[in-house]
Amino acid sequence: MRTARAISLLLLLQARRSMTGAELAAELEVSERTVQRDVLALAEAGVPVYADRGRAGGYRLLDGYRTRLTGLDRTEAEVLLLAGLPGPLQDMGLADPALAARLKVTGELGGAPAAGARRFHLDAPGWFRDAPVPPLLAEVARAVWGGRLLRARYRRRPEADPVERVLRPAGLVLKAGTWYLVARPDGNGEEPDGNGKEPDGTGGGGEAAAHRVYRVDRLLAAEPSDRPFAPDGADADFDLAAFWEARAAGFARSLLRETVTLRLSPAGLVLVRRLLEPLAAREALASAGEPDGQGRVTVRLPVESLDVGYEEVLRLGPEAEVLEPPALRQRLAEAAARTAALYGAPPADRPQR
Repeated sequence: MRTARAISLLLLLQARRSMTGAELAAELEVSERTVQRDVLALAEAGVPVYADRGRAGGYRLLDGYRTRLTGLDRTEAEVLLLAGLPGPLQDMGLADPALAARLKVTGELGGAPAAGARRFHLDAPGWFRDAPVPPLLAEVARAVWGGRLLRARYRRRPEADPVERVLRPAGLVLKAGTWYLVARPDGNGEEPDGNGKEPDGTGGGGEAAAHRVYRVDRLLAAEPSDRPFAPDGADADFDLAAFWEARAAGFARSLLRETVTLRLSPAGLVLVRRLLEPLAAREALASAGEPDGQGRVTVRLPVESLDVGYEEVLRLGPEAEVLEPPALRQRLAEAAARTAALYGAPPADRPQR
């Protein structure tokens, strides 16, 4: 730990030329006494670091001393700084190596502030919801980063009994504030059932199990192994981004189990694009027929349930008319009647003019 901190101190001085003991202590989250000891250790190791006395004093490196990265121009170095977007790296327990990497890249820039990197910020959680950091995220990230088997206890749903797995981690995904582990059961780390299958239905023994998705906040225990696992073909050829894109699209489509037939005005077509879930909106617009004599078109809108369909159509207001199913049409008609009654007279607590 001390060696890593001393390197960070060296890189800070290289990037900023001169820093006081208080500034270094605040940056490294240690005491000024610890900074003094680390500076002494660097000097004993042959690093030309010295202290300036006086009010404007501080620690600095001998002019001309620096350790430079090679093969990077300024634009490449500034782009690399974006890989250190701090929030997710902090959550995964990778803040220290991220800081060291940022300081090295800043050193390549000659200590000048990288203005481009300050113009981007990752705010992953969605609006109107909290996204607490899963307590076991750092352990999971350690297994992913080191290519280590992960012995995990997992609850698929809040009401389900926990299951235990030995997993081969393939990657971590942060989606709208929620962390997901992509992994596949290790065939040598679990006992298959009597049918030669793993308890979750994937192949056991020598058969390569399929990659699966696990919500990190549903992990009850996570213990990385001491050494990396040997990758096989399924590991080497795995494309995390492509897998997630396909899985996310399939998951979103699997939720849309009902269909509502609507007649939309031209304004309604615009509102569908603006207000409704993108996949459902695209499918609805793709199903649009020719406009009728009033300029309205008929579409088939996929929805999760008729309750969700009711809420979606309410958002479209008078620009959408439900044709089918009849039960939903009746429910919307009743809502429209109640709305008309509300607006048919002045508010009860306001005198009529």
